[in-house]
Amino acid sequence: MGAYVIRKLLYGIAVLWGVATLVFILFNILPGDPAQMMLGQRADEASVNAIREELGLNQSIGKQYVDYINDLVPVSFYDVSQGTQKLDKIGRYAKLATLGSTAVVLKGPYLRMSYQSKRKVSDVLGEAFPNTLLLAAVSISIALLLGLLIGILTAVINTNFLNRLMLFITTIGMSLPSFFAAILMAWIFGFLLERYTGLSMTGSLYTVDEYGRGEILSLQNLILPALTLGMRPLAVVTELTRTSLLEALSMDYVRTARAKGLKPRRVIGVHALRNALNPVVTAVSGWFASLLAGAVFVEYVFDWKGIGVVVVDALDKYDFPVIMGAVLLIAVMLIIVNIVVDIIYGIIDPRVRIS
Repeated sequence: MGAYVIRKLLYGIAVLWGVATLVFILFNILPGDPAQMMLGQRADEASVNAIREELGLNQSIGKQYVDYINDLVPVSFYDVSQGTQKLDKIGRYAKLATLGSTAVVLKGPYLRMSYQSKRKVSDVLGEAFPNTLLLAAVSISIALLLGLLIGILTAVINTNFLNRLMLFITTIGMSLPSFFAAILMAWIFGFLLERYTGLSMTGSLYTVDEYGRGEILSLQNLILPALTLGMRPLAVVTELTRTSLLEALSMDYVRTARAKGLKPRRVIGVHALRNALNPVVTAVSGWFASLLAGAVFVEYVFDWKGIGVVVVDALDKYDFPVIMGAVLLIAVMLIIVNIVVDIIYGIIDPRVRIS
């Protein structure tokens, strides 16, 4: 099992390096000068050149790429012959050694500074990411719990009416775009039925107290975006659970278990359901990762202060470091989710580890 986990970790590191390289290439071939964007169109040439030198944009593409990867990896090399300005921007680090004028340091990933706010990108994303993670976790939990329950019930109570009803519901859930569903949910439950639901069309996890005494926790603002974001995975989990369980219930080992006189609850829960969970685990992992990456429209409609709102604002202002940092953060989460799912597969089915 240990070798299996190590292989997956090495694979994840290789994928992350590829993503970082692709992100660097994409954002360096885009038109426009970041220094000019920061200072505006009326900035003089001397100021623009000074900013370009500060950001390292006056160097060759190869040197910029090496510096970018050097900022991301935990063990990095920095030239301190001209001072420690770069290390001061990084923040916390531990100096491992000094090789001439080069300092070898141990640090966390340095995602550069925001062009607009002049803050560290890691700080900007660090404030927004917990909200996105919470929203995605609640959404996928709703989809998993309801999807498993409905899928099991419709598989056990297999009637024509339920089959048609499930097909109708899952089709709507899969075909309804997230941005349209978000607008619909906000309009119906946050505007038309506000006096009955007590829900607002917009709002984040924390809201400012009306008396100006600081922020207060507003969990009710999580309900509408979580339900909206969970619609499509709910439809997928329900249909997959139902289909996989129906297939498992028709297998010989299930018929043998029934012939032995085992209770229906044990036959379904222990024998059939465990073997039917593999496609559900795959769907849940994929959807959880996609919810982290694809919650932009839902967050923006409900004004949920997450990565989606940060990315949209950064795109509007051409704040490339924030966008690049957000893409890398989402890639890391995708890789972590896939590794965890592979490990779960290895636990559920030992044949996966052997293969």
